[in-house]
Amino acid sequence: MNWFWVAVAVMLAAVAGVILRAMLRGRGEGVPAAAYDLQVYRDQLREIDRDLARGLIAPADAERTRTEISRRMLDADRALQAATKGGTGAGGPGVWVLALALLLALAAGSVLVYRDLGAPGYPDLPLAERIAAAETARATRPRQAEAEADMRPDLPAAPAAADPRYLDLVAQLRAKVAEHPTDLQGQELLARNEAAIGNYAAAHAAQAQVIGLKGDMATAADFAQLAELMVAAAGGYVSPEAETALTEALRRDPKNGLARYYSGLMFAQVGRPDHAFRLWRALLEDSGPDDPWEAPLRAQILDLAMRAGVQYELPAPRGPSSADMEAAADMDPEARAQMIRGMVDSLNSRLATDGGTAEDWARLIRAYGVLGETEAARAIWAEAAGVFAGREADMAQIRAAAEAAGVAE
Repeated sequence: MNWFWVAVAVMLAAVAGVILRAMLRGRGEGVPAAAYDLQVYRDQLREIDRDLARGLIAPADAERTRTEISRRMLDADRALQAATKGGTGAGGPGVWVLALALLLALAAGSVLVYRDLGAPGYPDLPLAERIAAAETARATRPRQAEAEADMRPDLPAAPAAADPRYLDLVAQLRAKVAEHPTDLQGQELLARNEAAIGNYAAAHAAQAQVIGLKGDMATAADFAQLAELMVAAAGGYVSPEAETALTEALRRDPKNGLARYYSGLMFAQVGRPDHAFRLWRALLEDSGPDDPWEAPLRAQILDLAMRAGVQYELPAPRGPSSADMEAAADMDPEARAQMIRGMVDSLNSRLATDGGTAEDWARLIRAYGVLGETEAARAIWAEAAGVFAGREADMAQIRAAAEAAGVAE
């Protein structure tokens, strides 16, 4: 027996009973107003008799009052008779037909809504069972080769618009790399160019060769790039092999944005939106508009938050991007200054209160340089140098921005 549908039937019956009782109560159990009027008039007649017996009212006045009350009683009686004959009682067919129609509509509407929004036949899954199911899905999901084999075989190996001369150069590069497989630069070029023409399987094979040739010198970016090429070759699916590459990338650099993005995607795919949301939320808060993963994060994170059962609002963009700055360069000076000023003030306020990444500080320095406010750019450069002292990779970004703004010492 399917206990879910039994529970649904019981709840529908309970709701139907409440609705039916409300519909019938006013007709079957209620007393017409005319009946109350008749009772009042009878009480008034008895009161007149008592007053007359005590000598409180003259006989003539008593008679006139009885006549008026009697007239009103006749009117009330006629009204009561009309209500009784014209109304629909508890057993009247009209009420029962209407009640049945409403109950059928309620039942049919409930089933239709559940069919579209619910999951018919889906068993009850406590949290522990859902987590266990997600771990099983993660452990047994298809390997990279299976995922690539499932891709449509009729898809072209290169974009239709690719220049034939470029494709010929790529073919020559393949031949050269096949002759010299230990040529690191050749493998790097091959990985980039295979990816450029959409041949992602060959691209990630070349990137794996790059990592093998680099050995212990392979960077987080190398492993993140390998994972991204694998995901592209599998049509957006994060395989166990891609997950291994992501793990290696994050072991070398826990802040690697590309690895954090695809790790979140992997957890979303195996049924752990809670893990995925935590990863993506932290990544979005660390990202700027120039980061390639920021746009897909903003497009997907609200749906992910809903699946994770979290109330979440998208944070405001972190500041002007390079594209914003280039667009501002084409404006007239007054409009450009006004546009940049609003973005710069917002970014400056946030960095002063919440701090930010090296990219944020560099962006602010460049923005002040575009505005021609060299003193402000120099002050931000000096402050950033203190914040990121000893962190050479971050300082390199900030120093480059300071040089572009003309304030680097």
